[in-house]
Amino acid sequence: MLIGLDLAGRDVLVVGGGSVAARRARAAIDEGARVRVVAPQAHEEVAVLAAAGSLVWEQRPVVESDLEGTWLVHACTGTVDAEIAGWAQTRRVFCVVASAAELGSARTPAVVTAGGVSLGVLSVDAADPARAATVRDQLADQVLHGRVDLRPSRSVSTADVLAPGEVVLLGGGPGDPALMTVRARTLLAQADVVITDRLGPTGVLTELREDVLVIPVGKALGAHKATQVEIHDLLIEHAGAGRRVARLKGGDPFLFGRGGEEVLACRAAGIPVRVVPGVTSAVAAADVAGIPVTHRGTADRLHVVNGHGRFTDLDLAAMRDPAVTVAILMGMAGLARLVSQLTDAGIDRMLPAAVVASATTDQERVIHAPLGELVARCAAAGVGSPAVVLLGQVTREGFLDPTHPGRAVEAPSRRRGVDA
Repeated sequence: MLIGLDLAGRDVLVVGGGSVAARRARAAIDEGARVRVVAPQAHEEVAVLAAAGSLVWEQRPVVESDLEGTWLVHACTGTVDAEIAGWAQTRRVFCVVASAAELGSARTPAVVTAGGVSLGVLSVDAADPARAATVRDQLADQVLHGRVDLRPSRSVSTADVLAPGEVVLLGGGPGDPALMTVRARTLLAQADVVITDRLGPTGVLTELREDVLVIPVGKALGAHKATQVEIHDLLIEHAGAGRRVARLKGGDPFLFGRGGEEVLACRAAGIPVRVVPGVTSAVAAADVAGIPVTHRGTADRLHVVNGHGRFTDLDLAAMRDPAVTVAILMGMAGLARLVSQLTDAGIDRMLPAAVVASATTDQERVIHAPLGELVARCAAAGVGSPAVVLLGQVTREGFLDPTHPGRAVEAPSRRRGVDA
């Protein structure tokens, strides 16, 4: 049977010093156990945990008396596990044997935790950890895609639980739902109301429960579904009525996402609110296009600009610096105007540039061109919003090709016999 053990404040013995032993020790520490590792040699993580005082490492072979006073034993030696299991049986101490689960009196399930709930899977007929892990991953997929109701039936306060009357701002990333964080997916699956932008991972909305109220408030140039004040009112109205409210935003909530304004509005109304970070398109779009926003010896700074307005003197100074990569968000609608301002200010028309449109989605497009030709190239290719405009030496097409002119590729180093 599956039983949850409360290990907080209880003694757990881990015998062995390999990577498996390190993982078992870390898991027990996370459960609040007092952990002791007995092994002549140990994995680097064990040594680090011991140095930090998170566990006690006794650097010697195990003896039977080491089991005295323990609640649970993990035998991870690969050599004397059967003997340890025998000692545990005699002392009526539950024992998990890593190398041969059938030898122990207990087994660890394949576990995934989401929304304050832990799912454990064991193979019943025989010890088959690979099978259990496969089933666990399939169940986790159901949970993270919102096909399981994770709303708690009683008041619980954890980072992965969305409480009634609470608002959470979720950074959805650039568009591909797979780039949302596990926490964002977990909290979204618990929402009663989802107030969503036009951009970002809108595909996840089809996975929500049928009873979830979805309110689109996305803004497009000249066609706003809701003003910012109206969005504030919606957050406050639904959370004030005791509903769990998720504000799904593209990218990161605090990078040109007006998330700060929404937090202030909620707090002024006495509504609890928190933020889950998201992958910003300023970096993600460059990544998927093979453009490293920083690269040793070429670019050591990233300058992010809102393309809705005009460039400031600070922006122009950044663009004149060959060691700076510039990312312009929301700049496609005014791209001709922005390029004209740059060239009029003396920015080199041959400055390498790129546009990455609909990054991480099926409609992704990448255009490389000198700054002075960028508008015409985008028009010819039919590329428009949403897109990120990138300027700088790293945007040259094929920059990460080792045969690229001027590219110096260091030979891979080796450390401890393993490729670094």
